[in-house]
Amino acid sequence: MHLTNNKPFISRYRLKTRNYLNAVSTRREFDGALIRLGEGFGCIHPWPELGDPPLAKCLADLVGEQRWPLVRRALRCTEYDAAARSHEESLFEEMTVPPSHATLPQADHTQIARAVDAGFAIIKLKFGRQIEQEAALLESMAAEFPALRWRLDFNESLSPEAITAFLTGMAVATRQAIDFVEDPCPFAAATWAELHRRTGVDLAVDQEAAPLSAAAQVLIIKPAIDEPFLLAEAALRNRQRVVLTSYMDHPLGQAFAAWEAARLDLQFPGLPGVCGLQTHHLFEPDAFSEALGPWVPGFQAPAGTGLGFDDLLEALPWTRSF
Repeated sequence: MHLTNNKPFISRYRLKTRNYLNAVSTRREFDGALIRLGEGFGCIHPWPELGDPPLAKCLADLVGEQRWPLVRRALRCTEYDAAARSHEESLFEEMTVPPSHATLPQADHTQIARAVDAGFAIIKLKFGRQIEQEAALLESMAAEFPALRWRLDFNESLSPEAITAFLTGMAVATRQAIDFVEDPCPFAAATWAELHRRTGVDLAVDQEAAPLSAAAQVLIIKPAIDEPFLLAEAALRNRQRVVLTSYMDHPLGQAFAAWEAARLDLQFPGLPGVCGLQTHHLFEPDAFSEALGPWVPGFQAPAGTGLGFDDLLEALPWTRSF
C-alpha cells in the first residue's frame, strides 16, 4: 500500500513517565504519532533503543516505501479500524481479551503490593540495571508473596555468564517461582538451550522473535511490529507458549494489541496465555488512558466504534504536515 496520492493525517503526542521503563532506555518522555487514513486510526510509537527508526524516519517511511514493520503494522491497524467504524461497530464486540500480568519498570515493594491488591497473579519486572539489588528484592518478594509468579525482562542487557550466575545463585523456591526470563542475553540457539538446561528456567524471546527461535520456551508477540498469526503458527509447531504484549505505547496502540490478542485467542483457543496488555499505568494519565479504566488484569475495551476513543480522536489536531 503506497500513500503518495492519499497522504494520511497525523497527530503527534508525547507520553511522560516518572521512571525508566527498561534496562536500555534512560528516557522519560516518549514521542509518537497517531495516524488517520480514511475512517481508520493507528499508532506509530518508535523505540530506537530497541532497533526502531526515530519518529521522523517512521513518518517519512509512512508516505514512502513502508519498509519498517512498525509503519506497516500501523497501517494495517487503520484498515481493521476503518472497516469496523464504517459499519459503526466496535472491534471488541463479542471478543474476549486475555488477562494481563502487571508490568512494573522497577522492582519496588510498594508497587508490587499495589499490583497484588489489584488482583494480578503474575508480575513482570524490568531488570538489568542493578542485578544484585534486584536479585535480593526478588528473593524477598518471592518469600513475602509465595503465590505470585514472576516474569523478568532484561532486554538483552546481560551476558550468558551473568544471567546464569543470577539464576543459579537464587534460592530454589525463588527460581521455581519464575514463570520465564525474557531476553536475558542476545539470542543464540545453542547458548539459550544450554542456559535453559543449566537453570531450569523457561526463556522468552522478544527482540529476536521469529519462526526460527525454537530454542526459547516462550514467544513474545508485539502486534505493533509483529504479525501475530504468523508467529503463533510457528509457536504451535515449536510447542512454545505465546504471550502478546503492548509496545508500551499510546492507549490506541494498546487497544490494538489487546484486540489482536483476543482475535488470536478466538482462532487458537488458549494459545495466548496471560498477556502484557495493561501498560497505560506506566505513563502520566490523560483522557485516553482514563478510557481504559483502572489498572487491573482484565482489559476494559474503550467505548466507541473500531478500537474506540471516538470523541477523543475527533477532538485531536490533525495535520498532513509532517
